[in-house]
Amino acid sequence: MNKIKISTKYNKTAKLLVIFIVVFTTLNFQSCAELDPDPLEFNLPPEVFSNLDEMDKGISGIYSKIVNASRWTTFYAPAWAGDDMTTWASGNKADFREFDQRNVQASNSRLLSNWNAILDVINTTNSVLDRSKGLENLAVDQDLLNRYIGETHFIRGIMFYQLARVHGRIPLPLTTIPDPNISRATQLEVFQQIEADLLEAEKRLPNVYPSLKEGASRPNKGSAKSILARLYMDWAGFPLKDNSKYTDAANIAKTVIDNASTYKFGLVDDLENLWTVAGRFNNESVFTLTYCNSCGDDRIANWKYGIVGLNDSAGGWSETFGEIKFYEDFPTGPRKEATYRMDLDWRNFSSAKDQKSPIFKKIAGPKGDLPNSFITNRNDFFMRYAEVLLIYAEASARSGAVTADSWEALNKIRRRASGLPFATPDATVDLSSGDLAELAFTERKWEFAGEYLRWYDLMRLERVQEVLGNRTPSGTIAEHNQIAGSLSTDNYFSPIPAEALNNNPNLGN
Repeated sequence: MNKIKISTKYNKTAKLLVIFIVVFTTLNFQSCAELDPDPLEFNLPPEVFSNLDEMDKGISGIYSKIVNASRWTTFYAPAWAGDDMTTWASGNKADFREFDQRNVQASNSRLLSNWNAILDVINTTNSVLDRSKGLENLAVDQDLLNRYIGETHFIRGIMFYQLARVHGRIPLPLTTIPDPNISRATQLEVFQQIEADLLEAEKRLPNVYPSLKEGASRPNKGSAKSILARLYMDWAGFPLKDNSKYTDAANIAKTVIDNASTYKFGLVDDLENLWTVAGRFNNESVFTLTYCNSCGDDRIANWKYGIVGLNDSAGGWSETFGEIKFYEDFPTGPRKEATYRMDLDWRNFSSAKDQKSPIFKKIAGPKGDLPNSFITNRNDFFMRYAEVLLIYAEASARSGAVTADSWEALNKIRRRASGLPFATPDATVDLSSGDLAELAFTERKWEFAGEYLRWYDLMRLERVQEVLGNRTPSGTIAEHNQIAGSLSTDNYFSPIPAEALNNNPNLGN
């Protein structure tokens, strides 16, 4: 795939934010008619917003930049380091292979593209927040203003979080024109800033954002709480290892569970429906990144699915595959069938360019559901309600506060994985004893396979050496991308991109 070229934001000119608000007339792309016909047209906003319409346009610009950042697989590329996913062992996938093989170089172009694109979103949120100052003193709808401010903090928080999961210590620009010589914050400061943004969002956002389809394509109070729970799980793990955060994770996840109907969250009955175009809006997603290929503009479509997950014989681009041992170990049943394309006999692929690797249904789509293209209508589920349930189960166990509700949270996921009604107890799959923390951790392994999450689970519990050091399949086909770098904790985070470091040496501190 072609690489996005975005200018480095931390250079000596400090003129990175020459007012770039890209305006969409809607943010959730729910119909073609609602889209601006030219989503890359630049408008010049006032230095201070004079009304809420101007602020709404500013927020539209934020979402357009999120689409620009996230429509490529680059946004999730570091997660190839997990034991669930791999890429083509040859061809033009060298940048992806570096993550897969734990040998990421500072010159990796995907690393730089992701760095620049995410910071572009963050800088836009800072611009919107700065320009909104003073609106509280005007005769505007204060509830709507609160919602907009909360939404902007939410986006800034999750973008800081996305970048921190890749690099660990990152800079924290909080002003419209950031310091060109900014240094990286400490890991604690990074987590505290993400927490502060999400708490501000949780305070200001409504229980449900009005006039949207299912899946919170604009965040609500439950969206902020859910991602806070995920943050606290990472905070409790490597590198800070603050075990007290397990209690925080359990408590806030339980709040989301207890108020799921208020936030319009829940599990879908059939896991496979999540990976269909028809299921792109659903109440299991607690925050959805939305795209729209059918709107007639490729720039607002999703470029990560379809043929990027297929082999050469199927007309694919051989970009994202499943790892063999992980596939072999995956328990048989409806969940495995919803995760992989069981109709494709990957062991007997015959083209000279074919790599004998399992095909993810989550990436390639169910047979016949996606067009023969890499440009699709699929949405991204930034976080699913299933994760909230498993966070509660694991965190309550690791904090020593297991309850019947903790087991029920785990069992709902287990029932659905077996094709059973998730809300109905079933003695054939339900558990009520054992190491709940490890059971929930393992359940996450299977539930989120191919969703770019496994690597971060291995990292937070320091299981990288244990898991990636044992990737030998049982059959005659070996894993295609062998580990080339260190599996120790000093290689968990990716380096700062070389170009960014050259422009600002303080990022090396």
